[in-house]
Amino acid sequence: MTDFPSVVDADWLAGHVGEDDLLLADVRGPNAHTRGHIPGSIPMMIGTPGQFSSPDLRETFAAEAALRLRRHGVTGDERLVLYDAGDCGNAAAALQVAELGGHKRVAVLAGGLASWAGELATGVVELEKSRAELTPNPGAVAGWWEIAGRVEDPTYLFLDVRRQDEYTGKNGYPCDPRQGHIPGAKNVEVSTLFAAPGVPKPAEEVRFLLGVAPGSDGSFVIPYCHSGSRSGLALIALRAAGYRAENYFGSWHEWSRHPELPMER
Repeated sequence: MTDFPSVVDADWLAGHVGEDDLLLADVRGPNAHTRGHIPGSIPMMIGTPGQFSSPDLRETFAAEAALRLRRHGVTGDERLVLYDAGDCGNAAAALQVAELGGHKRVAVLAGGLASWAGELATGVVELEKSRAELTPNPGAVAGWWEIAGRVEDPTYLFLDVRRQDEYTGKNGYPCDPRQGHIPGAKNVEVSTLFAAPGVPKPAEEVRFLLGVAPGSDGSFVIPYCHSGSRSGLALIALRAAGYRAENYFGSWHEWSRHPELPMER
C-alpha cells in the first residue's frame, strides 16, 4: 500500500485494527502491556538509536535493529503501528530503530494509548520469531559526517528544536564544550509543533512555523536538539505535515564535541 500515513489517530486505528497486514506494537514495556493494551497489539522492546560516532557503528546497530524486529515476528511486509503511553517519545525512538532495521512502512499512533477510547485487553501475548530477512537501512538516521557535508546545501533545512536560549548558546548544557547551533539552522521549539502531548498540530500550522512547503527547495528537514529525543519527537510532527525528514540523533551533544565542525551563536 502507498497510502499508509506516517502518523495515525485513534479513529484511523479503530477502523483498521485486526486487518491481516497491520501489526500494532506497544513500546511501553512488557509489564505495562500485560496490565492493559490495545487489543491485537504485541509488546515490543527494540531500544533507541545511539549517537553514532562513525558509519561503522551505525551500520552495526542497523543490523542489530533488523534482528530485534525479527525476534518480534516482524517481516517488513506489514504496516507497523507503534504506540506508547501518550507523549510519543518512546514511539518516536522505536520508529527510528525500526527504520534503521529496514522497515519501510512504520507509523506512530498520535496520543498513544491515552487516545484510545476502546476497551483494553490484558494478559501475556507470546511472540513468534520471524525468519524474514530485513535489509538494514543505516541512512534512516543522519550522522554528523553527513550533516557536515550538507550545511550549505540549500535543499536541506536544519531545524533546531531546542529552547531559544539553548539555540543562541546563552544557556546550554554545561556538559557541552561549545554552545550555539549548526550554521543556518532555524529555531522552532518542539512544543510549538504539537497541539497536545503526542498530537501534532494541523499540517498547515506546522508548515507555517517552518516557512517552507513540503516538496519545495529546502524542505528536506533534519531536526536536532541536545541529545536526539526532542528532535525525534519533532520528526513525528514533521512527517505528519508531509515533510521528508531524518533525525540527527547525535544532536548538539555530539556536534559540540567536534571542534572542526562549524557553529553559530
